[in-house]
Amino acid sequence: MKMDPEKQEKVKPFRLVKYFTFTSLIFIFIGTVALAFANIQWARQMHLKKSEAYALSIIDNLNRQIFTQFIIPAALKYGKIQLRDKEQFEWLDNVVRSTLHSFKVEMIHIYDMKNVISYSFDPTLVGKKDIGGAAYENALEGKVTSKLTHRGSFIEIFTGFPQESRLTTVSPLRAQMPLSKLSGPVGGVIEIVQDLSQDYHAIFRFQIRVITTSALVMGALFLILLFIVRRGERIIEARSQERIRLKEELSRAEHLSSLGEMVAAVSHEIRNPLGIIKSSAELLKKKQTVAGNMNALPDIIVEESTRLNAIITDFLNFARPKVPNLSPCRVEEVIKKIVQLLSVQLEQQGCRVESRFQEALPEILADADMLHQIFLNLLINALQAMPEGGVIRVTVTAQDKRVTVIIEDDGQGIPPEFLSKVWSPFFTTKEKGTGLGLGIVKAMVESHEGTIRIENKPAGGTAVTLVLPVRPENAPWKPS
Repeated sequence: MKMDPEKQEKVKPFRLVKYFTFTSLIFIFIGTVALAFANIQWARQMHLKKSEAYALSIIDNLNRQIFTQFIIPAALKYGKIQLRDKEQFEWLDNVVRSTLHSFKVEMIHIYDMKNVISYSFDPTLVGKKDIGGAAYENALEGKVTSKLTHRGSFIEIFTGFPQESRLTTVSPLRAQMPLSKLSGPVGGVIEIVQDLSQDYHAIFRFQIRVITTSALVMGALFLILLFIVRRGERIIEARSQERIRLKEELSRAEHLSSLGEMVAAVSHEIRNPLGIIKSSAELLKKKQTVAGNMNALPDIIVEESTRLNAIITDFLNFARPKVPNLSPCRVEEVIKKIVQLLSVQLEQQGCRVESRFQEALPEILADADMLHQIFLNLLINALQAMPEGGVIRVTVTAQDKRVTVIIEDDGQGIPPEFLSKVWSPFFTTKEKGTGLGLGIVKAMVESHEGTIRIENKPAGGTAVTLVLPVRPENAPWKPS
């Protein structure tokens, strides 16, 4: 099923804006989250390097303290080092613990040259053999080895947030002389274990804060973009509807223009023989000598010819609207003259006009004859809407260099389905009439760069609101 081209033209810009906005938002969010994870990985790597450097500084300090405070004094006192001796073991334990009391070390093992654990925080491991592994062998060669191990579920380890994290550092234990920076030969191996669980949990909490902050920022950005998109949609939709409306008006104007040209041509052709008929009827009336009803025939011909001429005049006024001859005039004076002109008809129909004019109303630049025709037509319409009598209210005010005229009646109003058609040419609900009256009125008002609208009042009847500029744009002012 193919979409109507006008609807397609209306829908496409909205989808383009939506897709662009949401796609951009998704990519920004993904990029922000990826950047957050990258920063977290960078923080972990930095923390690991600092932990390794921290372990090496602990080992270096411990290495120096063991040789200066235990190995050398114990060798001088006992002749040789034997950790199986309870006194020597307690001496070494005291040196190690006093050295490490301010450092975060969970476990320490000291191996001898035969891969036997000579000292450990865990007494059950003392005397164990051949458990140093490859790290022990590398330490004998003077190399330092670090290994990070995790413990937890598969998901915890996979996402990088294990329950426990430990860094094991294995380094050679070298002989160091007091007051000397030179290191001697390897005399054993030191292995220390640091518990980094709390540090990793802190990094995890930091990552949660980063992601939460990113999500909040993205949410705020989403709301802002959503507001901008919806506002853009309304603007584009309004412009699209305006473009469609202008196209429809242009098409209708072209149609009416063609129709107007045809009506003008036909009216012109009819008016010539109609004039001859009317003049001949008047001449016939003067020469009529036959008595009886036959004397009324010329009067009927003249009357109907006059009515037909008025209809043709309406056609011509609609088909070929006049350009207003602008001159200073006062709206209230025009309305007063029309009310006086209609006074007899108003009295016969039981109607009256209540006029309310604002004080110090300005003169406007307009065509007085056109204004007379406009208000006469509107007041006659109001009069015809109240065949059983009533009140016609006319209010004239001025503000912001515009004069507003409101004409209200107490009739039955206009059926809602007809409100949008009252300005259409040839539309009428009356038995007589061409349906061009309001169309001509609207054209005359617009020729003065004014506006006119008609609406039903809640209490009944209609209200016609007409707004005219005091001075149309680019119109020279002519002093009265």
